[in-house]
Amino acid sequence: MKTTEIKPGIFWVGAIDWAVRDFHGYITPKGTTYNNYLIMDDQVTLVDTVKHDFSHMTVENISSLVDPSKIINLVINHIEPDHASSIDKIMSLAPEATIYITDKGKKGLDRHFDTSKWKFNIVKSGHTLKTGKYTLTFLETPMLHWPDSMMTYVNEAKLLISQDAFGQHIATSARFDEEFIECASHSELEDSVVDYYANILMPFGELIKNKIAEVQKLGLKIDMIAPDHGVIWKKEAGNIIQKYLDLANGKSSLSIAIIYDTMWHSTELMTIPIMQGIKDEGIDCKVIKLRATPMSVAIKEFWKSRGCLIGSPTLNNILFPSVAEYLTHLKGLRPKNRMIGAFGSYGWGGGAVREAYEEFKKMKLEIYEPGLQVLYKPSQKDNEMCYDFGRNFAKKIKEYHTNFN
Repeated sequence: MKTTEIKPGIFWVGAIDWAVRDFHGYITPKGTTYNNYLIMDDQVTLVDTVKHDFSHMTVENISSLVDPSKIINLVINHIEPDHASSIDKIMSLAPEATIYITDKGKKGLDRHFDTSKWKFNIVKSGHTLKTGKYTLTFLETPMLHWPDSMMTYVNEAKLLISQDAFGQHIATSARFDEEFIECASHSELEDSVVDYYANILMPFGELIKNKIAEVQKLGLKIDMIAPDHGVIWKKEAGNIIQKYLDLANGKSSLSIAIIYDTMWHSTELMTIPIMQGIKDEGIDCKVIKLRATPMSVAIKEFWKSRGCLIGSPTLNNILFPSVAEYLTHLKGLRPKNRMIGAFGSYGWGGGAVREAYEEFKKMKLEIYEPGLQVLYKPSQKDNEMCYDFGRNFAKKIKEYHTNFN
């Protein structure tokens, strides 16, 4: 892709990864982009690099605008390899450049590269860099989503270069939100935002709220947000900030996700009357089989819903492996403001539903009890119990949901 001027003298010089489908375990069916930005000012300044596989692309893009050796400043907002693993390539072309980075970012780079010959300027929140007509203000954002993370605000352009925050994993030729919405849809873009937030930023809701409050207190005027993945927020820069506040506050639809796996279909058969009970209570419901669904999609659907029912057969007196894996993944994301319950089938010993509730308690979620267990294949009486289980859960979800409106 050619460079794109996003503000006067500020260019997108990144790369599009149309083929990636596994992003360190996070499924990316739409690919992704690695965005970085070149500021053509008195002091040529590059903000972030790209994943090392695509270093030649960013070098070509930079070279179409300026000799890379003319880069005076290199700002590294985040040292994760998809943003910083081609820094050695950039520094080989611009060996006199000064790297602007947080202290923890510098320590992280020292573990990956020989940095002994590179010049560094360690920055903190409020530090600035004057490049000419533009002034860059640095804002530390530790644990959003790594300890080294920061953002760069270009004052005169009202531009926030936000590293991973506000991103989406979408490979697209559209550089701006309005272009993407025109060629695809607003709902697809919004779904990608939720997917990204749920799988990456869910644990950091309180930090996100605090950091947005800090930005607002500083009085930064933002009319464009340029993340390191996906489209640049031009038309909806204000809306995406509110969307993140909603996500950080645990906002969801009044809906329920049934997330399950099955061995000999007995647990799967239970989902049908449970779902019908939920629907008859007037609540939308989505049923997701784990081995037929990417983990990241199941996480997203959990986050989109106010309530979730986990279904698992018992294997060796414990949870079915795919369900145990899912709950382990979910526990690491530290979800809040959700109600959860469990059901399942067993042959002789049971144990899966009990273990599921033990995991729920560790997550400190709102728990719906008791769970429901069925011996072998559900009978007609069991189906009636499943229907009542789903309907009663839906009633509780209605009550619970009112706490967030």
